[in-house]
Amino acid sequence: MAPNTQNTPLLDHDIEVAVSESKASSPSTSIRSSTTGGWRSASFIIGVGFAERFAFYGVSSNLITFLSGPLGESTATAAVHVNTWSGTAALLPMLGAIVGDSYLGRYRTILLSTMLYILGLGLLAFSAMLPSLSGFACEKTSEFTSCYSQLEVIFFYFSLYLVALGQGGNKPCIQAFGADQFNGQDPVESKAKSSFFNWWYFGICSGSLCTRLISSYVQDNFSWVLGFGLTCIVMILGLFVFFSGTRTYRYSIIGNGQSPFRRIGKVFIAAFKNWRANTTSDTFGNMHHQSSEQFKFLNKALLAPDSNLKEDRKQCTVFEVEEAKVVLSLFPIWSTCLVFAIVLAQMPTFFTKQGGTLDRTIRAGIDIPAASLQSFTSLIIIRLIPLYDRIFVPIASAFTGKPSGITTLQRIGTGIFLSAVSMIVAAFIETKRLETAEEFALLDMPHATIPMSVWWLIPQYLLIGVSDVFTMVVLQEFFYDQVPNKLRSVGVALYLSIFGVGDFFSSFLISAIEEATGGEGRVSWFSNNLNRAHLNYFYWLLAGLSIAELGVFTYFAKSYRYRSGGTM
Repeated sequence: MAPNTQNTPLLDHDIEVAVSESKASSPSTSIRSSTTGGWRSASFIIGVGFAERFAFYGVSSNLITFLSGPLGESTATAAVHVNTWSGTAALLPMLGAIVGDSYLGRYRTILLSTMLYILGLGLLAFSAMLPSLSGFACEKTSEFTSCYSQLEVIFFYFSLYLVALGQGGNKPCIQAFGADQFNGQDPVESKAKSSFFNWWYFGICSGSLCTRLISSYVQDNFSWVLGFGLTCIVMILGLFVFFSGTRTYRYSIIGNGQSPFRRIGKVFIAAFKNWRANTTSDTFGNMHHQSSEQFKFLNKALLAPDSNLKEDRKQCTVFEVEEAKVVLSLFPIWSTCLVFAIVLAQMPTFFTKQGGTLDRTIRAGIDIPAASLQSFTSLIIIRLIPLYDRIFVPIASAFTGKPSGITTLQRIGTGIFLSAVSMIVAAFIETKRLETAEEFALLDMPHATIPMSVWWLIPQYLLIGVSDVFTMVVLQEFFYDQVPNKLRSVGVALYLSIFGVGDFFSSFLISAIEEATGGEGRVSWFSNNLNRAHLNYFYWLLAGLSIAELGVFTYFAKSYRYRSGGTM
């Protein structure tokens, strides 16, 4: 099957040359090539990942400060809006993956979505400039002050969600495109591909580290316009880097234009329609060599309305049924990682608000931005990933005999456990912060600086970082490897959707708890006066949920059958 490059004039010649050079990527042929793919191509893609995360976290890391500051939103409302936007940004890759896998191809999807990303970042910087251009007078409502008119707020959120849309096309395709540069059928490149996911995460964490140190400082100490504008400039540079590697990339064949979710949905619908069909042990006899034994009820999707298995009467193909089985087998793992995602959602919201109440002075006249504390998470990841890849894996491999040291599910479970520990530590530290506020009679002075160093928060950030090294990195690899080749971008999107749904669950939890604990005459867990709030209770709740999640995850992980073989 020839590559589908019609109707897309952009760099057609370059792409056709690269595709022709990488046709040896079929399983029957060794694809190690001196002209395409491998680490040279992957290095361009890791560079783009650096720029994309610089841009995204340059917006998201300090977004709660902007919403509760210039936009004048309450703490709980700002946290809900941040989580809702983050959740949307994490779910949109499902759409981007469909476009990349079935319609435009990953390369063109990356290209177009990056341009949309840049447009959104540019408009976001412009929206931060609007109050000074329009001369709108700041309005004080209750205890909040907003310097934006209603129309300007709408324009800001339009720009913000345009950034999410651009990210939704870029994120699943760029990561899958990077992994495509290595052939999983080749022993040497297969090992390199596993290492790629570690170094990919190293690259994107380097981007998030830089932006949390630079963009947050610029936003807090200079202007939001310059802070948002900087992310736009870096993303433009990332686009240039991506262009530079065009002739070195390996390109996968574009799908047939049918949505993978439509194919999978068709299988479930067909199986449901044939639920009552009478079958015998011989009904699927001639299909056993093609179809797996797992989720046998889906085999009924192979039946035509008259329960005849003749090829021209089948409702679904064996391949479509197997696709559906793979996705269904991933659901227990996907669902038992959601609390982990909820825990991570607290870092750019309540962790940042906590830091804003503490003594952040580095030296006279210089305060560290509260959002910059997130850089410690990125820093520990950057430090640990090379150690994990170069030291832990060889040592563990010597004992277990596994090339990766421990299995992917063992690694995920370790990260979930560490995330629970991080919430326990966060609860203790928040209790200490509240006790200090009470000791110095600051309970009713929400804007006063509590005489407690911001460095007290570092352990919870570091533990989140260590849990990321174990869970986030390998979740990407797991969902990429455990789906069929035609669903690679969808696999990455499924991984990202964990954090999208987790963000929405976090928003729901916050809203529900705010409703239950707030109201007239009561102090909410998320009171705008954090010295009267009870974030520690919330952290204890998340710790308990994480421990329960770990138990359920372990149960499903023990029975999971790897697509490429192996056990927990």
